[in-house]
Amino acid sequence: MTIVFLAIIVLTLMVLSYNRVPLLVCVGILAAITVILTEQRLVWPTPSWFRWTYGILTVTLLGFGIKPLRRLLISNRLLGLYRKLLPKMSDTEREALDAGTVWWEGEIFSGRPRWRRLLKVPRPSLSEREQAFLDGPVENLCRMLNDWEICDHYRKLPKPIWDFLKEHRFFSMIIPEAYGGLGFSAQGNSAVVMKLASRNLTTAVTVMVPNSLGPGELLLHYGTDEQKEYYLPRLARGQEVPCFALTGVSAGSDAAGMPDEGIVTMGEFEGREVLGLRVSWNKRYITLAPVATVLGLAFRVKDPDGLLGDQEDLGITCALIPTDTPGVEIGNRHLPIGAAFQNGPTRGKDVFIPMEWVIGGQARIGQGWRMLMQCLAAGRAISLPALGTSGGKMSALLTGAYARIRKQFGIPIGYFEGVQEPLARIGGRTYRMDAARMLGLVALDLGEKPSVISAILKYQLTEGNRQTLNDAMDVHGGKGIIQGPNNYLAHAYTALPVSITVEGANILTRSLIIFGQGAIRAHPWLLKEMQAAQGPANTQARRDFDNALFSHVGWTISNAVRAFLLGVTLCRATRTVVRAPTSRYFRQLTRMSAAFALVADAVLLTLGGKFKFKETLSGRFADALIHLYLASAVLKRWEDDERPEEDLPVVAWAVEDSLHTIQESLLGVLQNFPVPGLGGLLHLIVFPFGRSYRRPSDATAQRVARLLMEESDTRERITRGVYLSDADDAAGRVADAFHLVLASTEAEQAIRNALGESVSLDNYEQLVKRAVEAGVINEEQATTVRMAQEASLKVVSVDDFPKTHIEGFDLPAFRPAIRSSRKDDAKVEAS
Repeated sequence: MTIVFLAIIVLTLMVLSYNRVPLLVCVGILAAITVILTEQRLVWPTPSWFRWTYGILTVTLLGFGIKPLRRLLISNRLLGLYRKLLPKMSDTEREALDAGTVWWEGEIFSGRPRWRRLLKVPRPSLSEREQAFLDGPVENLCRMLNDWEICDHYRKLPKPIWDFLKEHRFFSMIIPEAYGGLGFSAQGNSAVVMKLASRNLTTAVTVMVPNSLGPGELLLHYGTDEQKEYYLPRLARGQEVPCFALTGVSAGSDAAGMPDEGIVTMGEFEGREVLGLRVSWNKRYITLAPVATVLGLAFRVKDPDGLLGDQEDLGITCALIPTDTPGVEIGNRHLPIGAAFQNGPTRGKDVFIPMEWVIGGQARIGQGWRMLMQCLAAGRAISLPALGTSGGKMSALLTGAYARIRKQFGIPIGYFEGVQEPLARIGGRTYRMDAARMLGLVALDLGEKPSVISAILKYQLTEGNRQTLNDAMDVHGGKGIIQGPNNYLAHAYTALPVSITVEGANILTRSLIIFGQGAIRAHPWLLKEMQAAQGPANTQARRDFDNALFSHVGWTISNAVRAFLLGVTLCRATRTVVRAPTSRYFRQLTRMSAAFALVADAVLLTLGGKFKFKETLSGRFADALIHLYLASAVLKRWEDDERPEEDLPVVAWAVEDSLHTIQESLLGVLQNFPVPGLGGLLHLIVFPFGRSYRRPSDATAQRVARLLMEESDTRERITRGVYLSDADDAAGRVADAFHLVLASTEAEQAIRNALGESVSLDNYEQLVKRAVEAGVINEEQATTVRMAQEASLKVVSVDDFPKTHIEGFDLPAFRPAIRSSRKDDAKVEAS
């Protein structure tokens, strides 16, 4: 009976903690139980120690519920210690943390995500005007683009393409209609970039840069009325071509450490002496710089003469400088690998600019980093994720078709399990990437600026693109490694590092930003504790700290209980969110959310401020957080698509892969826990029966692969939004052959059954003739088989060139670089 009554105590506390019952309500419930057990006669007499235990628990919790008492005894004492231990935060770190809003990542960090709130988020949709633009100008532009000619012959966008972009205002998607722009939503912006990227990356990058972080967006949010009225219509018309210079030689990922300076001084402008800045800079990797007419520039302002006040270092500032300003130097072009978009360095030495050229005017001096972080919190979720998703979709579209077209050993290569494995990864990852992209875009269009989710999208979707393209290259084999107009993978494959590197290198994004900032930003109590500790030492700060501290303690206890109960009950302790085949995945993600929150909190409480230097642990937490978001997006997408049953293999692959990744990431943290022993204890709580999740099964992978190799609704949904070529070009030939091969399947099978030989590129003419003569197939079927084989031959063929072929390589342009290491011009010419 002692064991029974102990179990009642433990169970009561666990149920209250699991459901996060408020403290004073817990006190009332425990008091009521104590009274009932004291006054009522049960079947078994209640031991006195049991009543005393309940009484002590009640009194203890009541004491914690009396805020003045607990502040006096506990939180006021801890506040002083907390202030000493809290690491100093720089202004740029604080501004990065303050940027944007907290959205679904906050629910993930809670350990108890409210799924119905997610399911109520509107499904993705485009306006009629946006869809018309995609079906009209974007479609026509894609027909004009020739990837091989742009990247390997011209090495730039031809003038007709530039003219078309300006005529149809492609550079104005973020500019409101009132200023002559298109005024598209985030979803519309992303859809345009994604479709263009599926045809030619150079064009997509050229379009996306003016529509992302740069002069246009900064002017919209922070420009003066005069600046908006002057620049926005000119940018919308393409009369001005913008670029934005942030990265320098010594300031790459550490952009806030830029050495570029603007000194406050008096100078001459338009014949009169005005207050302004004398700016010097040395920037590189600036997209559109070689063709820009207006330069957005970030630099640090200093006021040594005190013309603006007592402070000398005023902070990072952004300005707009016409590139024809005396002293502005636009250097030669950089040549990004795999693409030919305009990119290059820019320099300036003591260039005088008036204060009116500062974005937002003099009042915005020193606010540049905050402005950039606020814009990046949203913009990072649009352009680069669109590029990454486009790559995944084209890999799925073309590799699925190629695996059905290409035959070895008498059967399509996609029927081999070794090929089905990468095909499944391509299909599952692409579905998941697109789901994450669309959910993030809907959040932006609802007015959110989810900085953590935007970092997740930038990192994961560019990495996903790399993974899908690597798999696509493996499936294509020799076809993928020979350059030429017939290779539809080469440019996308070689250009992969570009998106991996820009807007925050992926290594930095994963190891420092996603969890390093996300842990503070999205944690329900940690930031509140920090703000109370860093604020003035007054009564309100003590109250705020007390509330955050005890809420944090209760939250941690609740997550420990939830993680354990969900683990030992195999997630049966949580309610079903939907009545569908995916309901178990909602429950599993709820369990992993609680586990993630508990382990993250334990590490943060253990390491404190030292955690910012534990980048390996931070990276593992980032992986878990990323896949909690990705899996959430997959489940939401399946609901938005009205639960198509045929998509379930892809959904299962995507979610099961994410669950396995979350599990392994958390186990990696526990195995390297900073306090010996505590990691093992947490392991017992979070994974009481050991590993719970496996990678997707072979059967699931094979079903996903088959869906990519047939004309299915699932294949259409996975690849929706890319350009489908019907021309006689590399992608168009794949589409033509795919349809013909599928159409000839029945006839080829009949030939094989009757004649005992498979149709191939080498024997199809004789074999088809014999089959017709034998009455196995008719002439119409024979024609389809011949056409399918002829189309397949075009697809598997690769390009070759004359030995002297050097088109696109301009030796004089490279000579200065060669001279730096070789002095003999004769040897240079010979090489």
